[in-house]
Amino acid sequence: MVATSSKESVDSQHEAILSSAGGFTAFSFGGYNIRFKAPYSLERYTDVVKWQNGYLVVMAKYRHNAEPEEEYIDLKPILDGLYIESDVFLKPIKSVRIAYA
Repeated sequence: MVATSSKESVDSQHEAILSSAGGFTAFSFGGYNIRFKAPYSLERYTDVVKWQNGYLVVMAKYRHNAEPEEEYIDLKPILDGLYIESDVFLKPIKSVRIAYA
């Protein structure tokens, strides 16, 4: 799977959006906006390094560090906890980008 930054253009039908606000991370795709608790000092996500079938490696900016740090997000247990069939939900996603309003 391909990771894309917010600067790259990809078919939006197969692209998910990652963002954060108010202490929560949001992952949006296919009409779903899934929110879950973010690390307490997260300011924002800055780049998607890797996307692989529900597993994200991202760069994140935290209040306690001037430089972005590598962060890992595994969506499968989150989706399963919401009774969303993770394999079906994740299959059409080809890329993830970061977007803030």
